[in-house]
Amino acid sequence: MTATLPTGNGPRATGSEPPDAQLPGTEPRSRGLRGAIARHPLTAFFLMAFGLSWLAWTPYVLSGSGLGILDFDFPILLGTTQLTGVLPGAYLGPIVSALVITRIAYGRAGVSAWFGRFKRWRVRWVWYLGVITGVPLALTLAGLLLSGGHPQPPAVTLLVVYLPMLLLQVITTGLAEEPGWRDFALPLLQPRYGALGGSLVLGPLWGCWHLPLFLTSWGNWPDVNLLDVITFILTAMSICVAMTWVFNRTGQSLPLQMILHASINTYATIVWGSIFPGMDHAMVSRGILLTFASAAVILVVVTRGRLGSDGPAFVRRRVRTTSSTGQLPPAA
Repeated sequence: MTATLPTGNGPRATGSEPPDAQLPGTEPRSRGLRGAIARHPLTAFFLMAFGLSWLAWTPYVLSGSGLGILDFDFPILLGTTQLTGVLPGAYLGPIVSALVITRIAYGRAGVSAWFGRFKRWRVRWVWYLGVITGVPLALTLAGLLLSGGHPQPPAVTLLVVYLPMLLLQVITTGLAEEPGWRDFALPLLQPRYGALGGSLVLGPLWGCWHLPLFLTSWGNWPDVNLLDVITFILTAMSICVAMTWVFNRTGQSLPLQMILHASINTYATIVWGSIFPGMDHAMVSRGILLTFASAAVILVVVTRGRLGSDGPAFVRRRVRTTSSTGQLPPAA
């Protein structure tokens, strides 16, 4: 007897699928490393994603763009070393880990379901409009509040390059991260902890995955402090709540998640400093936190924590694997 990997087919995720489920071809009682991964795919995914990314980022942290221990630097591309220093570790972590763990734990059918969310781009056009325009508008409002209401008109060149930069962010940051965090982890976390509970588990882990980068120019090193790190992790939690709502409401569309993630990064990277030149790195971080913490609170209140799912906000009783058969009991 086998269970199925949560796929979320239909307009909304149900949030009722059993956690750590397995697809045909998986042997839940197999021994060794493969058996451990099959029994604990979420744990294996997070360990692998963190380990691969952090290992790949070590040279960047030690280079001239980081601690300066090693006397070399990464090549500059589009005015920064982050594309050559950060992106390889990002690609190597979440997306590769999700693919490997899915193949081991859920077999070919699981990989097919995982890839299936890549193709869920046929959602209502208002979602694309809302993500592409809503994020900049919300962040601009936060900037107005924090800057005292003295914005500068954006340069024409900024308007010209915005969409190409957004596309670049989609195929770099969005593609590197979202197949792992939202395509693999979130569909397993929601049935186990609930829509809100799963988001509050994933958010801090997603934020902490970035920790080594605070020792590089990515994290404004050496002018970084503990408050900056805490602000970032709280921001990741808030964004995660909003992304879970979009994820569930769009039938678990991965392209929308990639665009949403890219919209935040693109605005923060090239727009905010141009419109609000008086805002420093810390103020920009607080502006993003203000925006998405407010959105998260509104969504939690309006949806009662369900965040677009038909399941509960929190799961009070976890489904466990029986020790006698190695299989999951029926979902309550």
